[in-house]
Amino acid sequence: MRELFSGNEAIALGAYEGGCTAAFGYPGTPSTEILENLVKYPGVYCEWSPNEKVAFEAAAGAAYTGVRSIVTMKHVGLNVAADPMMTLSYIGVVGGMVICVADDPGQHSSQTEQDTRQYARMAKLPILEPANAGEARDFMIAAFEISEKHHCPVILRTTTCVSHSRSLLERKSEIAEKAVADFKKEPSKFVPLPLWGRKMRINAEERLDRMAADACTRKELNYVMEGSDKKMGIISSGITAFHCRELFPDTPILKLGWAFPFPDELIREFAATVDKVVVIEEADPILEEHIKSLGIACDGKNIVPRCGELTPSRLFDVKMKLEGKTDVLPAPVPEAADLPSRPPVFCPGCPHRALFYALGKFDVIVTGDIGCYTLGVFPPLNRTDTCLCMGGGFTVAHGMEKAGEKKKIVGVLGDS
Repeated sequence: MRELFSGNEAIALGAYEGGCTAAFGYPGTPSTEILENLVKYPGVYCEWSPNEKVAFEAAAGAAYTGVRSIVTMKHVGLNVAADPMMTLSYIGVVGGMVICVADDPGQHSSQTEQDTRQYARMAKLPILEPANAGEARDFMIAAFEISEKHHCPVILRTTTCVSHSRSLLERKSEIAEKAVADFKKEPSKFVPLPLWGRKMRINAEERLDRMAADACTRKELNYVMEGSDKKMGIISSGITAFHCRELFPDTPILKLGWAFPFPDELIREFAATVDKVVVIEEADPILEEHIKSLGIACDGKNIVPRCGELTPSRLFDVKMKLEGKTDVLPAPVPEAADLPSRPPVFCPGCPHRALFYALGKFDVIVTGDIGCYTLGVFPPLNRTDTCLCMGGGFTVAHGMEKAGEKKKIVGVLGDS
C-alpha cells in the first residue's frame, strides 16, 4: 500500500529499512523530523545530543563497531561537527554511517545559506542529493551501501523543499539485517597519529578516484532524462533537476544524485551529445566550476541566480533568458490585498517576554543567541542588539567588555 511521506519521514524510513542501529542528532529546521520519525521504528536507538559535534562523534563510535548509524542536523550544524568530520574522513568507518544534513536555500529558517557540498569537497567525502521523498528513502539505503563499500561516512544532503514536500511511497517488505556491534582493536586504523595519518591522507585521495569511477556506474543515482532538442543540455542535481524537467520538457538533463566526487566520464559523455551545456544549481557554482575545469564550456551563474531558492518561477526567468525573451517576461503576480502583518512573536506565557521587558527599562547592550529569544529583536520589545551563533550570547558580551565598552552588557542564552 502506498503512503504519503515527507522527505524527512522518508529518510527515517530509509534508515530503518536500511538496517540502522543507532541515530543521533541535534534539532534544527529543516532536519528535525528525521529523528522524530525514526524513533517510532523498533530496534533503533535514537538520541538528541547536546550539540551536533557530540551527535557526530557518537554516530562515529557506533560505526566503529560495525553497525549502521546516522547523524542528523541542519546545514549550520555541520559547522559545529566539522572538527570530527574532517578527521573521520581520514580514519574511515566499519559499519555504514550517513551524515544527514538539510540545507536551507532561501534562508526560510536559518541565519545563512551555506552550501554543504563545499564541506563534501573539503572533507573528501561523497555526497548524495535526493530530489524528492522517494529518492530520499532510496538514497539513504544506497548511502549505507556506499559507506561500507568505501569505508567512509556519506553525506545525504537535502534542502527545505525536499525535506518538507511529500511523495507517495510503498514500504519495503523486508529490512536489511543488522550487524552485531563488535569493535576490533586496530590502533593504526583508528588513531591518526602523524605516522599513520599520512597514509590515511593518501588513502582519502585514492578513495576519491575509486568513488568517482563508482559514481559513473550507479545509474539509479546519476542518469539522463532524455530530450529531443539537442541544442542545449542541462546538468543539475537534487530537486532543481526535476524543476528543470517541468520547464524544459524537450531538453536532455543529466541529473546527478551522487553529486561528489564528480562522475567525470558521465559528464563528458553527456556534453558530447548536445550543442551547449547549461549548469543549473542552487547556491554555489560547484558543479559549474568543476565542469569548466574539465575543459567543457558552459553557462551557469551568469544566468542562474546565485542566491535564494530556485523555485519554478525563478527558473522560468532563466528559461526566458536562455531563449532570448527577456523583454517579454510576464508581469509579477500582484500580492494579495493588504493584510495585517504577523511578524514572529513569543508564545503566550513565554518567560522570555518578562526578561526582555525588564531589560527594556535599562540602557544596556543585549547580546543574543540562536533560539526563541532571538525574537526579542522585534517590536514591541526591541531588546536584542546582536546575534552571532549558538553559544555566542555570552562570549560576544565578553569580547565587548574586554574591548573596553563602557555600557553595561547582558548576554542572553537558553534553549534553541
